Amino acid sequence: MYLGLDLGTGSVKVALFGEGGEPVREASGAYAVQAPRPSWAESDPEEWWAAVGRVTREVVGEDGPRVRALGLSGQMHGVVLCGADGVPLRPAVLWADGRASSVLGAYRALPGELRLTLRNPVTAGMAGPGLLWLRGHEADLYARARWALQPKDWLRLRLTGEAHAEPSDASGTLLYDPERDGWNFPLVEALGLRADLLAPLVPSGAVAGVLTPGAASHLGLPPGLPVAAGAADTAAALLGTGLPAGQVQLTVGTGAQLVLREEGVPGARPGLHVFRTAAQRGGYLLGAVQNAGLALEWARRALRCEWEEFYALAREAEPGSRGLLFLPYLTGDRTPHLDPHARGGWLGAGLEHGPHHLARAAFEGVALSIREALLLLPETARPALRLAGGGSVHPWWRQLLADVLGRPLEGVEVPGASALGAALLARAAVTGRAPEVEGPRIQETVEPHSDHDWAEVAGRFAAAYGALRDWFPAGGQDGR
Repeated sequence: MYLGLDLGTGSVKVALFGEGGEPVREASGAYAVQAPRPSWAESDPEEWWAAVGRVTREVVGEDGPRVRALGLSGQMHGVVLCGADGVPLRPAVLWADGRASSVLGAYRALPGELRLTLRNPVTAGMAGPGLLWLRGHEADLYARARWALQPKDWLRLRLTGEAHAEPSDASGTLLYDPERDGWNFPLVEALGLRADLLAPLVPSGAVAGVLTPGAASHLGLPPGLPVAAGAADTAAALLGTGLPAGQVQLTVGTGAQLVLREEGVPGARPGLHVFRTAAQRGGYLLGAVQNAGLALEWARRALRCEWEEFYALAREAEPGSRGLLFLPYLTGDRTPHLDPHARGGWLGAGLEHGPHHLARAAFEGVALSIREALLLLPETARPALRLAGGGSVHPWWRQLLADVLGRPLEGVEVPGASALGAALLARAAVTGRAPEVEGPRIQETVEPHSDHDWAEVAGRFAAAYGALRDWFPAGGQDGR
């Protein structure tokens, strides 16, 4: 059997799979995301470590000796500053963190040819800008650090005692050259960052170390167990869902992601990201909607109701929420606006609106945000969208997504797709077998059938952001 560890933003999922990728057992454990100052988003890696040990022991149970290898997937873009022994020097800076918006000018000042090698928009929350901020504001810690690692790469260091990086995660740091498939050392030098903080690269499906005795005891697994390099969560999920080239996959979770996989490395497109897959020659375009489940959870708590009540409340209101809008940009926005200063909330409320309108507007606002990102993808992609992810399981919510997006949604059920992708990479690392699984069966196709004028609502939604853009506070992003 093979073990997949998916280190997410707010929880870790651990899943055990058989030789053919069939699920055996899974569990998850939560940890906190902290916001000690406005626009910050941090986690304590030691809390990750504690949760990984607790949940892995729960999953493997007496099957520990039968596990042949384990692989990792994890949240992208963040950075963990640590010593050579893996001990964190400070909390991890996460993808949702906006403090580095104050130092993005260093990227904009780069020579044009060097900027073009990134093939990505420059945004706060990625490791490169995060390191620039840490160098300027926490110089002592920056100088003491031995490694600056992606979250799942830090976890692997704790598991194996060896520091490595791999292409799918590294391509999301703004320190990488997707075309040359390696660290962008000329860019690192031009930014004045330490190249020695970047760990050596290995292929995603390669063995990147073995469990140390201490780590094995922590996880309830045998020492010496091979640990695959693994992949970024999106790249791992592409393996788990078997997404064919040329089709867009929509995943709704904390954020929402629109992914178009291509056989080669895509060219740059405004507002979209270009990242490497876990395959050696592949790449994908990504529309990253920063606030999806995150915004819905905030709205649910604001309305003081449980999830089933939240869905029921939203269904009481008519399409369009009687003109009420909800901007979901609670932590800023990536695709399409690339605006870390954007903020969210309800807009246009009147005495005619009740809690059911507030609830429905929240769902519609997230769907409209996804619609804006979808419009940036190439028109050559298949019209139907592959729908995956635990944040889109409710039938009413799936139908609303299809209606607002105006696209058929092909629902597939691959619980823990990222963990499955990590396990497939573990299998590849020790057997040489391709990290592939037979594509999941389409469970249902949800056709859009609303006669509501969503184009008109989308126009008002876009206009609301445009009208408020200069009002969003730009100060305080550096935490000072």
